[in-house]
Amino acid sequence: MPLDFGVESPVDNCTVSADNYSRSHDLSRETVLLYQLPGANVLWYSVEQSAGMNVDSLSRLARYKRPLRYAMGVLYVVAGVMHFVVPSAYAGVIPPLFPQPLTLVYLSGIAEIVLGVGVLVQRTQRLAAWGLIALLVAVFPANVYMATSDVVLAGVSPALKAPSTVALWLRLPMQGVLIAWAWWYT
Repeated sequence: MPLDFGVESPVDNCTVSADNYSRSHDLSRETVLLYQLPGANVLWYSVEQSAGMNVDSLSRLARYKRPLRYAMGVLYVVAGVMHFVVPSAYAGVIPPLFPQPLTLVYLSGIAEIVLGVGVLVQRTQRLAAWGLIALLVAVFPANVYMATSDVVLAGVSPALKAPSTVALWLRLPMQGVLIAWAWWYT
């Protein structure tokens, strides 16, 4: 039986049930419930106006949230596994002031695998997303070290041994994009 909260939806200015609206607009039921909370109209319109997006644009963006969560989870699991496949490559990018680089590589690999799986599971998604944000902040010094030092990666193909300076510097703001992506699931 569909739930009917009897409030106006900011999406189409009519009273809708969360179940019916989510099916007809290909949105998650949680997104529709957010739309229908009392007072959400004000929040929704202020987000819409500040982002310069209309309701259809926001609905399309919400449509990609679930598939992008799966992509993010798989990305981190694969990256975590790679810490065990070529640990010397990762150990080489850890700044010298950090002790036991190989141990840190294995710990960060385990963290990426666990958090990647955690973000795939609806029940642990929020906690895992916060963990990914913390992990991205924690590994940022390694990215800075790579960009500011002449690091040659060990144990990788010759094409990847010495990344270009541009790629290394572009990796720094990319951390911000990855943090924002994880934040979307908190």
